[in-house]
Amino acid sequence: MYIITGGAGFIGSALVRRLNELGIADILVVDNLASTEKWKNLVKAGYLAYMHRDDFLRHISEDSLEEALSINKKGGASLKIKGIAHLGACSSTTECDADYLMRNNLEYSKTLCDYALRRGIRYLQASSAATYGDGAQGFDDDPARLRELRPLNMYGYSKHLFDLWAADTGRLDSIASIKFFNVYGPGEYHKGDMRSMIHKAVEQIKATGKVRLFKSYLPDYADGGQLRDFVYVKDCAAVLADLLKRPEINGVFNLGAGAARSWNDLAQAVFAAMELEPHIEYIEMPEALRGKYQYYTKAEMGRLTDAFAAAKAGGQPLALRSLEEGVTDYVRNYLLKDDQYI
Repeated sequence: MYIITGGAGFIGSALVRRLNELGIADILVVDNLASTEKWKNLVKAGYLAYMHRDDFLRHISEDSLEEALSINKKGGASLKIKGIAHLGACSSTTECDADYLMRNNLEYSKTLCDYALRRGIRYLQASSAATYGDGAQGFDDDPARLRELRPLNMYGYSKHLFDLWAADTGRLDSIASIKFFNVYGPGEYHKGDMRSMIHKAVEQIKATGKVRLFKSYLPDYADGGQLRDFVYVKDCAAVLADLLKRPEINGVFNLGAGAARSWNDLAQAVFAAMELEPHIEYIEMPEALRGKYQYYTKAEMGRLTDAFAAAKAGGQPLALRSLEEGVTDYVRNYLLKDDQYI
């Protein structure tokens, strides 16, 4: 049995579906559905049970999870928890309640990590490229360089604090903490302003025939020329599913496409997928964002690639899609069909 926290969310639901594709449906989904429409991400998914995140944390803290689940397979054989992918967190980069982020993103993660390690359960943790701040220290995921990083927002700092704790206490040698870069794809519709620009661009094009991008305020970057590492959610899910089965791959790792592409590239890929001529308008960036804006991100993927190659005895499982490939699949097979669920 696998446990996916944030299992109704963007990356979490993609992982559930990926496990389903691999023939695995013995899954506990942990989330906080509340009044959102995240439940729609679970309609196509196969899983055994759902549990609210607060109930899950209580059972973890009281060592009563197995009793609470009371799930048995046919024949009466109890299900053993093989892996936990902790993807549930507040992912808003504009969240200002630092105490909430400390409780929800840091302390919750520490409690769950220790629960898994005490029981020999494979543990994956969602970190973030936001831990790199403005990128002045580069995007090298070598754990020895963790203390050099300076996140620009409280969300990134909460993720950074977990990585530091895991490294300082030796736990990082037994878990995998994944720094996601700019993830996009089906299942993100509920994220509001935190949706990818691809999702927003399709809406803008349908409504106005054009895409609006921020102007640049640095001379080295043209308007719309700011660079990001965009990675497709299906690729992220495939990597996570493989990591759940590879307890020998431990540490902190980047997960991006390994390529820095501009917002102009992204907009042009969306127009191409919609078979339309590009029409881009450049707008002023809000003052509040200008001092915290990343002009360049690019995941250094060497450590994860090498780790997978070693585990696969020379194989290469990280066949990540290009921006154009991912955008085309997302736009044509989901957004233009009004089917936003993976």
